[in-house]
Amino acid sequence: MLLVSAVAAGCTSPDRQSGRESAPPPPPTREAAAVPAGLPGMPPVLDPKDIYAADRPGRLSPTVADFPSRVYVPNTLSHTVTVIDPATYKIVDTIPVGDHPQHVVPSWDLKTLWVNNNRGNSLTPIDPATGKAGSPVDVHDPYNLYFTPNGRHAVVMASLDRELVFRDPHTMQTLKTTPVSCYGVNHADFSADGRYFIVSCEFSGELLRVDTERMEVTAQQKLPFSGAMPQDVKLSPDGRTFYIADMKAHGVWVLDGDRFTTPNLLPTGKGAHGLYVSRDSREMYITNRGEGSISVFDFARDDLTKKWQLPGGGSPDMGGVSADGKVLWLSGRYHSEVYAVDTTTGRQLARIPVGDGPHGLAVYPQPGRYSLGHTGVFR
Repeated sequence: MLLVSAVAAGCTSPDRQSGRESAPPPPPTREAAAVPAGLPGMPPVLDPKDIYAADRPGRLSPTVADFPSRVYVPNTLSHTVTVIDPATYKIVDTIPVGDHPQHVVPSWDLKTLWVNNNRGNSLTPIDPATGKAGSPVDVHDPYNLYFTPNGRHAVVMASLDRELVFRDPHTMQTLKTTPVSCYGVNHADFSADGRYFIVSCEFSGELLRVDTERMEVTAQQKLPFSGAMPQDVKLSPDGRTFYIADMKAHGVWVLDGDRFTTPNLLPTGKGAHGLYVSRDSREMYITNRGEGSISVFDFARDDLTKKWQLPGGGSPDMGGVSADGKVLWLSGRYHSEVYAVDTTTGRQLARIPVGDGPHGLAVYPQPGRYSLGHTGVFR
């Protein structure tokens, strides 16, 4: 809905000096592209035309300003997290964690990195100020982890359990468990007003729309592609469109989240997987894991404009953009390596050997006021 500015109402009155009637007050004005009232407790949107306005280069929250810049790589098959110094491309630490770490997830308050030990049924906290791991917290089937925009709940994507588990964002105590009828809940993103989020179901090729406050599934649909396997989900800067990568449809689904009508497919490349918005909110980087390439989508043009091929191939999966916006960091899922790619030219800057099965890589710290989870979705 549109927000209306407050203007005092009243009748015309004589001008005391001239005796003439004063001009009537101007009519109420309407703000263009205003955002509906947000989820209670959610920080206000900075720019209705760009939900990523807080993510500009170098715009670090005071909470993270003194954290060392690092790249955290969960190695699913090695049960470790590799820590890389992005300034030197050197490995500075290897942290043992639980069984099958899938993603490294920044907390809503930006103070903790949570390692999702999927088969180990635990979350390992890492202090990004020191790089030290704390004691694991028992959490069943944490394939992925998100936070509601008001910071009141953590949302565990319990893929094998077929549940969305809403937990206390600090203690991870269960507050509500929401069963789902689809298979493989794994990725999500929230609407501009935070009142709902879209979830991808990898193994049944479905999408869910979930009411954030009620913590309930309100709509569900099957993607119109036989064998669809939806992956990462990302909202457009103007808050109007959701994009969902699909590794079997080899492209990105374009969805109107409010209407939740059947989405259209934009072909990008074999094994489309991860979605990352540039620091100026103009482009989105799409990793095509099955062909070792990265497609670049221009939001203003509503079209793909470039494709970058990794030299020698590779399996670019999940990752994030550097704080200055100049480097895209990606895990090489099937090649036990990490790629650093120049976001201007697409040139590979580094190829770093890590553990086996690197997956949900997190670049940290990044600009933004708060984290919605995954490998770093900031607003």
